[in-house]
Amino acid sequence: MKRHLFLAYGLVCYTLFLAAYVYLAGFVGNFLVPKSMDGPAQGSFVAALLINLSLVAAFSVSHSVMARPWFKRWWTQFVPKPIERSTYVLVSTLFLALLMWQWRPMGGIIWDVQSPTGRAILYGLFALGWLGVPLVSLLINHFDLFGLRQVWLHAKQKDYTHLPFRVPGVYRIVRHPLYVAWILFFWATPTMTVAHLVFAAGLTAYILIAIPFEERDLVAHHGEQYKRYRKQVPALIPLGTGADKEELLATNAEPQSAA
Repeated sequence: MKRHLFLAYGLVCYTLFLAAYVYLAGFVGNFLVPKSMDGPAQGSFVAALLINLSLVAAFSVSHSVMARPWFKRWWTQFVPKPIERSTYVLVSTLFLALLMWQWRPMGGIIWDVQSPTGRAILYGLFALGWLGVPLVSLLINHFDLFGLRQVWLHAKQKDYTHLPFRVPGVYRIVRHPLYVAWILFFWATPTMTVAHLVFAAGLTAYILIAIPFEERDLVAHHGEQYKRYRKQVPALIPLGTGADKEELLATNAEPQSAA
C-alpha cells in the first residue's frame, strides 16, 4: 500500500511542477496568465526590489541546498529515500509558485525592441529556452531528474540504481545545457523591464554561483572521470566544437546535474 502511495505522491509532485512550469512561460513572457512579471509599478520601488530579490534568493537557496549530498543525508532521516527527489521537486515548485504569486512589478524599461524581425527572433529564443529545459532533461533521464523513476522502481520493489555514464547530444558541446536553456528563457525578451532584469540577473547569478558547488559534488561522485570531462567541454559557452565522441567515451563521464 505504501509503495502505491509513494507512486501517487511522485505523480502529484511531477504534475504540480508541470503546471507551474507552463504558468512560468506566461509569467515571464507576459501572456495568457492573470498575473505576469511586468506591469505598472506598485508602491515603493525599494520595497518592490527587496521583495523580489528575497523571492529570488529563497527559491535559489532552497533549490541549491536541497540538492547537496550533505543535505540529502540529513533529509532522508525524515523523508523516505524513494520520495526524496519528489519532495525536492515539490518544495522547489512551491517556492517557484510563491515567487510568481508575490512578485512585484517595478515599471521602467531597459530595452524595447520594436523591429518585427527582432521581436520574432527574441521570442524564438525565449521559446527555445523554455522548450530546451525539458528536451535537454530527456537526453539524460527526465524521469529520474524529477523523481518518477525512483517511485516507480520502489512500486515495482526494485532497488534504485544510478544511471550509466553517458554524454548525449549537446552535452558534448557544453557541460550544462540545462542552464544554457534557462538563461535563454530568462533573458530573451523584446521588452526588458526593471523587474524582468532583476529576475533574470538574480537567477543567472544563482546559476553561476551554483555551478562550482554542483561540479564539486560531481567530481566527488565521479572522480577523475568528471575532471577529464570538465577539461574537455566548456561549462556554458561552446567556445569550440566540443570534445569528439571518442574523447568523451574515454572519460566515461556522465554530465548529469547534481541538482
